[in-house]
Amino acid sequence: MAVALLPILLLSAVQTQSAFQREAEDRRHDLVLAAERSAATAKARVDSATVLLEVLRPESLGLYCAPRLRALVADIDGYEALYRFSPTGRVACASTSVQGDLTVSGDPWFSRIQGGEAVVLTRAPDWLATEPSLLAAVRSERPLGAFDGVLAAIIPLSALQPDLSDRALPEGTQVALTDASGAILTATDMDAFLTEDADGLTGWVDRARQGAVEFRARDASGRDRLYAGAALAGRDIYVLLSTPDPGLLSWAQLNPTGTLLLPLAAWLMAFLAVMIFTERIVIRWLDYLERVASIYAKGRFTVRPVQAENAPAEIRVLARTLDEMAEAIGERDRELTKSLAEKDALMREIHHRVKNNLQIISSLLSMQQRVLTDPTARAAIGDTRQRISALALIYRTLYQSEDIREADLADFLRELTGQLVASESGRGPVVSSEVSADSLVIDPDRLAPLALWAVEAISNAQKHAFADRGGSLKVRFRVREDRCVLEVEDDGPGADASALADGVGRTLMTAFARQLRGTLEFETPEQGGMIARLTFPKPAPPPSSLHAS
Repeated sequence: MAVALLPILLLSAVQTQSAFQREAEDRRHDLVLAAERSAATAKARVDSATVLLEVLRPESLGLYCAPRLRALVADIDGYEALYRFSPTGRVACASTSVQGDLTVSGDPWFSRIQGGEAVVLTRAPDWLATEPSLLAAVRSERPLGAFDGVLAAIIPLSALQPDLSDRALPEGTQVALTDASGAILTATDMDAFLTEDADGLTGWVDRARQGAVEFRARDASGRDRLYAGAALAGRDIYVLLSTPDPGLLSWAQLNPTGTLLLPLAAWLMAFLAVMIFTERIVIRWLDYLERVASIYAKGRFTVRPVQAENAPAEIRVLARTLDEMAEAIGERDRELTKSLAEKDALMREIHHRVKNNLQIISSLLSMQQRVLTDPTARAAIGDTRQRISALALIYRTLYQSEDIREADLADFLRELTGQLVASESGRGPVVSSEVSADSLVIDPDRLAPLALWAVEAISNAQKHAFADRGGSLKVRFRVREDRCVLEVEDDGPGADASALADGVGRTLMTAFARQLRGTLEFETPEQGGMIARLTFPKPAPPPSSLHAS
C-alpha cells in the first residue's frame, strides 16, 4: 500500500519543487527591484554629478577655473570638492587648495579615462578627500577628439546614504553601496554585510556585471540573510540589499509544505498500517522461528516450535517444515555418532592387535637373539627388535589416546626414551635419562619416522657412548615458529662425525630425515660427548585439532 502511494508523493514533491522555484525567482526579482528603489537617491546623486561634470568641461579652463569650482561647491550641496586634471594627470585647478605638485597619472581610474572611457566612478583617494568619498570622473576632449584631461567631483559617502523608506522592503532590510571589488562604500548597517564567509560579498560582483544576482550568507552574528545585488552606475558602483532569511516559516515556503502535507500524511498512515499489520501477523512469528533456527544451529534439535500452532496457516506450515527438518537432522546425527563410535572402536581394536602382533615379533626376535653366539648378529637382531618395539609403542599410544588419528609427541618421546633405556638397564652400567620436550600434536605418518630416528640416535649413544661406562642421556625437542628441532645428546668420549658416515644407523637416520623433509647433523661439544640433531619443518595441525579449536 505504501509503495502504491509513493508515486503520488513523488508527483507532489516535483510539483512543490517547481512552485518553490517559481516563488524563489519572483522573490529574487522583488528583492532586486526593492534594492534599486531604495538606492534611488544615491543613483540620482551620482547621475547629477555626471551631468554637472559634463556641463563644466568647457568652462573649467582659463584663469577663472578655480573660483568657478569653489563657487559651485559652495552653492550645490553634496559635493566636497571639484578638480580639473591635465592630460598628464596633474592638478590644473581645484575648488580647494592642493599641497605640492600632485599627480594621478598612476591611478587606475585615471588610466581608464586616459584609455578612452567617458565616465569612471570609484572610491576617492585619501589625498583628494577629507572623509570617505566617491570620485566621479568625466573625460575631457579637444575639438578633434584628443584627450584634454579629466574633470572630477568628490561626493561624500554620507550624501549617498540609501533610502529605506520603501514600504515594499521586508522588515529588517539593510542597503549598502559597494565598489567593483565588493568593498562596502556605505551601508545603513555594516553588521548586516559582515559575513562569516570571506568570499561572501566579493564573488557576487562578477556575476552582477551580467545582471542582478541573489545569494544567501550568514552575517557577523551568525544569522542567515538573503542578499540581492545589481550594478548601480556602469561597472564601478553596485547596490546590495540584505534582509533576514525567514527560513521554513516564510509564507513562500509554507505553501509547498502545505502542498506536501496531505500526500505525505496519507503515505505515512498507509506505511504505519502496513508496518503494524506485518509486525502483528508476520514479523513476530518470523522472529520466533528465527530464534528456534538459531537454537538448531547450536546443535540442540530437541526444541520444537509449539507456539507456532497459534500463528497464521503459512507460518504453521513453515514451523512444521522446520520441525520435520530438525527431527531428520537429529536422527541423522544419532546415526552418524553411532557409526563414528563403531569406527573408532574398530580402529582402536586394529591398533591394539597390530601392537600385540609387533610385540610377539619382538619377543620372537628376543628369543632368537639369546641363542645367537655371533656378536654382530646379536647386535643386528637387537637393533631390529628395538625398531619393532618403537612401532608397537606408536600403535599403543594411538589406541590409548582420545583421538586415534593423532598423538602428543612430547609424551611419546618420554615413554620411548624410558623404554629404550630400561631395555638395556640390566646389561651394563647405569644410564640416566632426561627428556625435555615441547608439546606437539602430530599424525601417525610423521610420528613413525620421528620415532625410528630417535631409536637410531639413542641406540648409537648406548653402543658407542655408554658401553662399559654408563652415563647421562638427554633428549630435547623444541618447537619454533616454522621449524622443529629434535636432539639426542650423550656425555660419552665423543667421536668424529665422519666415522658414522658409513654405518647402517646413519643411513637410516638420513632416510628418516629426508622423509620428514628435514636435515641431519652431528655436533661434538667442547665438554665432550655427541649431539645428534634433526631439524624439520613444523607440520600443520591435524584436521581433528583444527576442528576442535
